Parts: sequence; structure tokens; C-alpha cells
Amino acid sequence: MHDSDEALLDRPIWSALTTSHKHLAEGGPRALRYPVDMTPFADMIDMSAASFAALGDLMSGSQVAVLFTPEPVDVPAAFKVVLAETGEQMIGSPADSPLRDAEIVTLGAADVPAMMALTELTKPGPFAARTHQLGTFLGIRIGGELVAMTGERMKPGKFTEMTAVCVHPDYRGRGYAQALLAAVARQIEARGEFPFLHVFSHNTSAIALYQRQGMTIRRRLHITVLMKLE
Repeated sequence: MHDSDEALLDRPIWSALTTSHKHLAEGGPRALRYPVDMTPFADMIDMSAASFAALGDLMSGSQVAVLFTPEPVDVPAAFKVVLAETGEQMIGSPADSPLRDAEIVTLGAADVPAMMALTELTKPGPFAARTHQLGTFLGIRIGGELVAMTGERMKPGKFTEMTAVCVHPDYRGRGYAQALLAAVARQIEARGEFPFLHVFSHNTSAIALYQRQGMTIRRRLHITVLMKLE
């Protein structure tokens, strides 16, 4: 992996929508976004007024656009900032973490209601009806109930983002998150790709977990959620 390849991660959304997820991109040369029923992620080629106007043209009603950028976003008056936070971008190969009392299964379309219920409960980040189509999602069921899952989301070049790391509150402390993270990382690496993830800077417990798993912080990104003013 060369530094020039890793630079794709500085603007992961734009990089994904112009490389491996190009077939999903909506928009034009100045602004791109994923389909809204997959994820609200969007980005622009630059922060010019023309690019913001192009982004606004992709949004309607109460839709939001989520940006991941190296620097803070100076938002024009035509937009409202819903959230402005920082997140840590972490890379590396999480260590294997076998399970003794549960089996990891691949999730599909039939599991979407359970996946959405689990993400609504645990709030790992945006998860919509077609998010599962961005990559492979793995889960753990106990007594038929989906209690933990993790999957793949953005794919900038040869990098694949691990996402939706969530465990039902009643089943935490059993190593499910660690095991799922490792399993997703192995499937990414089997394709010759490199795993990475994002976590809010204030989520110190999750950052510590990922570091114990062998991941390292690559850089801090600014996470900005915008809504267009009517």
C-alpha cells in the first residue's frame, strides 16, 4: 500500500463515489451522493459556491447530506448545520477473536427489519433500507433474535470501510463486537483490500476497543451533517 493510495482516505466519500462505488453515484462533476435509501453520505470536488449549489440540487425536503472532510466545512447560508463533530479514521487488521457460544451468519434482505431495529436501538450511525447492499453484513443471533452485527460500507479504491458495529445492550461483554469486526476484516482482506473504519472522537471506549484489536488512528476527519434551507 502506497501513500498515494492511502490519500484516498482523506476524502473517503468522494473517493468511493469516484472509484469502487462509482456505479452508485448520483450527481455530476461538482457534487456526488449515494442513493438516499442506502446512506446520506455526499461530497463535493471542492468547497466552492458552485459545488455547494450542485450539492443542494441533489437534496430535497428534509433530506440531509453527511460529509467527511479533512478540514472544517464553511457552510453557506443556504444550508443549516444539523451536526458538526470530529471522528477518528482508523486503519489496520483487527485480531481474530473466536466465539465459543455463538455462530456468525451472513445477513441479507430478509434480515433488514431486524438490522434496522438493532441500529435504531444502538445508534451506530445512519442505516437505511438498502445500506446492506453496500457490502457484506455479518450478524449473531441468539434465540432467533439478531443481537449483534457489523458490515461493509464505503469502498474508496482498495479500501473497505467497516461499519454498523453494534451489539444489543443485553448481550454486551461477550466479545461479539470483536469477533464480528475480525470476521468482516478477514473477508475484506481475502479480496485483497484493506479494512478501515470511522468512530466519533468522543467515543473513547470504542476507540480503545479498536486499538486493542490492533487498529491505529490514521487521522481525524470532520463530520458535518447539512440540511438545505427552503
